[in-house]
Parts: sequence; structure tokens; C-alpha cells
Amino acid sequence: MHLCDIITRSAHPAPWSEGDNIPWHEPGFSARMLREHLCHAHDAASRRLAVVDRHVAWIHERVLGGTPTSILDLGCGPGLYASRLARRGHTCIGIDYSPASIAYAEDEARRANLACTYRLADIGQADYGSGHGAAMLLYGEMNVFRPGDIRAILQRMHDSLVPGGVVILEVSTYAAIRQQGLAGRSWYSASQGLFSEQPYLCLQESHWDEATATSALRYYVVDTATAEVTLYAQTLQAYTEEEYAALLAEHGFVDLGVHPSLTGGEGEYQPEFVVLVARRDGAVA
Repeated sequence: MHLCDIITRSAHPAPWSEGDNIPWHEPGFSARMLREHLCHAHDAASRRLAVVDRHVAWIHERVLGGTPTSILDLGCGPGLYASRLARRGHTCIGIDYSPASIAYAEDEARRANLACTYRLADIGQADYGSGHGAAMLLYGEMNVFRPGDIRAILQRMHDSLVPGGVVILEVSTYAAIRQQGLAGRSWYSASQGLFSEQPYLCLQESHWDEATATSALRYYVVDTATAEVTLYAQTLQAYTEEEYAALLAEHGFVDLGVHPSLTGGEGEYQPEFVVLVARRDGAVA
């Protein structure tokens, strides 16, 4: 793209019309994203380790009752949750689209002799296996998928669990996604960052579509040396709590509990997320 393409862009992009997601699988982007995951000065990519530790303690003690099980961690990133759960006796299977994150997680598991297996795959297409006691999809990842795709993911999560197995979803609130879509336009410059190792200018804009309850986000990244422009686009789907509940019921989950955070509501949390905990229908195996 060139700068003139920004001027002639569509004023209101249709949901998912300019790309499904940020390119986590591209090697350079993946390596830069890993750097953000491992930066513990913020909670923007992965949470700071003290926060992760509190989340893991709640999942282990309150959700899983302190009983080791097989845990499926979808969108596992560099394995910060899976590795800590494995240290508490669980066997973890992590799936992620980012090669740098998977390589880091595998190295950590190998060095610490952890019961973690990691797979580089798109969670929209991957085989989840079976016999899991718990399955997780955290940090709002559910909201990046088209409604049809997330239905397929929820069904496969259900089928991967033993009867009575637990699903843990950390999802974005309707208000948070709407707010992102209404944020308008902004920009920043960087000597290097998530989008490039070279200096760049990032022009951001967002659009909220009330009819589809989606926010379309655009990131125009301008290389300051060449003035070439790269567009990264993402769409986020908003759901009300009632719609989340209906989705889970539709795919055979029961006993839904809604929590304000992955600490169950105690201590530090991010109000743009809520946590849904439910069980696969059927008796505990």
C-alpha cells in the first residue's frame, strides 16, 4: 500500500472484510509479539507474572478443586499458564498460532521437565484431542473469531472434555468491545515495536457496527524510510452475558458461573473482561 491508499480507503469496513486477525503466525511478527509477552512491565500481551500466579492459583484451587487433570490451553502463547499449572501436577496441552511463542514454551517445558505438550496450529482448525478435564480460552481470544467459527470451537472444546469437564473462558464484555469500536482515530511513532524492527508511524482507527455488534480495527503502519504502508486489520465480536450463556448452552455446557476475573473477583482484575466457567453436560467420569 501507499499513503494515497489511506485517503481512498473504505470509510466503514465490513466485519472481517480486511483480514481475520493480526498475523501471529508470521515469524518476524511472532518474535516481536513474544518480546511483548515476556515484558512484565505491563499486562498488554501477557499478564505480569504475579498476576498469572494468582490466576493459576484460582484455577487450580477453586475451579479444579486442587485435583490434577489434563488441561487444554487454547491460544496458550509462551505457556505462562500451562507451565504453572503443570508445576501443580496437571498435564497440559497448549495450542497456539505463534511459532516464537510455541518454541519458547517447548524450551521451558524441556528445561524444567514439565508435563506440557505444545502444538503450533490455528485453534480454529486444530485437533483438540479428547479426555481433558478442563479446557481454557483466555484473554478475550473468543471475541476475535467469526460467530460461526467460535461455535465450531466451542463444540470441539465440549467434545474434547470428559463428561463433567470444565470450560474456562475469559471473554471481553460487550461494553469493552463497543468502546474499542468508538475510539475513533489516533497515531503513534516508534523507533521499533510490535509492527517492525525499523522506525514506523502507526495510524489507528476503529469502527463500531451496531447491527452486527462488531468493532473493526485498522492499523496502518508507515515505514518511515520508504513511506510504504502495511494494513493490519482485526474485527472483534461483542456478546452480552445472555448471549454468552446461550452459546454455551447451545453447545452442551451447563452450570454456568460468571466471575469478574480469573481470581474469582478478589484482588487485581481488568474490568473489560469477565470469566465464564461451565461444565460439559453429563456425569463426572
